Amino acid sequence: MAKRYSETRFEINRNIVAHCWSEDTRYGFRHLAELRYKHELMETSKACYYNRTWESFQFESVIKALYWKAEKNGSLTKSQLKTFKKWLDNGGKREVERVNKQFKSVAMVASLGSLLGSNQTEANDWKARMLMAGLPELDMPEDWNTLSENEKETRLDKVISAMNGGLI
Repeated sequence: MAKRYSETRFEINRNIVAHCWSEDTRYGFRHLAELRYKHELMETSKACYYNRTWESFQFESVIKALYWKAEKNGSLTKSQLKTFKKWLDNGGKREVERVNKQFKSVAMVASLGSLLGSNQTEANDWKARMLMAGLPELDMPEDWNTLSENEKETRLDKVISAMNGGLI
């Protein structure tokens, strides 16, 4: 059995819960989810990925699949489906707001490099370190160390600016 990680419990209401988690596969990873009504398993869903997802919030695809399956199979009543749909719409908005706040916080700390660095190299190093610390999934270009300090500054400032403006 594969090791579960990033387990998250989404409470749709006090009776309806979506339990989601990730597992590694030999080619990437997958998200899995279970829809439970009063602790009874109603539906399951799975989405496989090679390297990343394109979701507004983590587990969005498998949670939407749970909704579609529950609707198709009649696992939930119309009223319960309406509650689920409302939660999905609001949950996505809440997650986008959370991510944008995180981006702005990371951008603010990274931008301090311009004030704290005694020269351009120190300022760029600070900005890059803070961006990588705040966004662990961030991959710097392979040729990053060969770029000029002016080019690094331009690229870092563009990332910081985009994060301040709310990228999503």
